[in-house]
Amino acid sequence: MKQIGKKLSEIRIEKGLSQPELADCLTSIGITTTGQKISKWETDYSVPNAYQFLGLCNVLDIRDVLETFEIKDNPLSQLDKAGKQKVEEYVDLLILSGKYNKKSATVIPFTRQIKLFDIPVSAGTGQFLDSDAYELIDIGSEVPDSADFGLRISGNSMEPEYIDGQIVWVHQQDVLNDGEIGIFGYDNNAYCKKLSLTTAGTKLISLNSEYSPIEVQKNGVLHVFGKVVGKKGVYENA
Repeated sequence: MKQIGKKLSEIRIEKGLSQPELADCLTSIGITTTGQKISKWETDYSVPNAYQFLGLCNVLDIRDVLETFEIKDNPLSQLDKAGKQKVEEYVDLLILSGKYNKKSATVIPFTRQIKLFDIPVSAGTGQFLDSDAYELIDIGSEVPDSADFGLRISGNSMEPEYIDGQIVWVHQQDVLNDGEIGIFGYDNNAYCKKLSLTTAGTKLISLNSEYSPIEVQKNGVLHVFGKVVGKKGVYENA
C-alpha cells in the first residue's frame, strides 16, 4: 500500500491547495484541524483518524480509496479503465439475472394467544375467569406483554378513557393500589373501575362523573381479578 501521507500530499498539490487551505476546507465541513497537523499527516509523523480521513477524501475528491492508495488486495487496481468497465458490466448482468442477489431476511411477526372473555365487564357474576365463555385470539406486539386476558367494556361509565364496546387488556392479579384501574367482582357483578382506598373505606370509581361511586360495604367481599394494562380500539376485530 502506498504511504498515505505521500499520496495525500500529491493529491493536495494537484488540487492547488496549500496545507493551511486544506485545513480550512476541513474546518468548513466540521473537522477542525490546522496546517501543521496536515503537515504531520503528509510526512507520516501521524495519521488521520477515520473521521478525518473521510473528510480528506471528501475535500480532495477521492472516490476510490483502494485504487488511490494502491491497496494490493483490490484486484481492480491491476486493471485499466476499460477493464474496470468490463467488470462493472458483468456485475450488472449478475444483478439482472437475480441468481446472485442477496436474500433479505423474512421477518416473522411475534404472535401469542390470549383469552378474550365474551361476558361484558359491567355485568355478570364475576366468575368469568373460571368459565368457558371466551375465545382464544392471536395478538402481537400491540398488546402489552403483561396482559393475561381481554374483556370487552359495556356501557359508558368509564368514558372518556374506556368506551362502550372497547376491549381492555388485563394483567391477572389479586391486589391493586389506590388509584389503579382494574377488573373487580362485587355483589354478583363484574366491573371495570378505578380503585379508591381511603381511611373512610373502599370505593369503585367511574371515570364518567354521571355515575356515583360504588361503596364497598364493610361486610362485603371485593374480588380483584386484575389490573387494566392496555386497550384496543372500539369494536375492532380482536
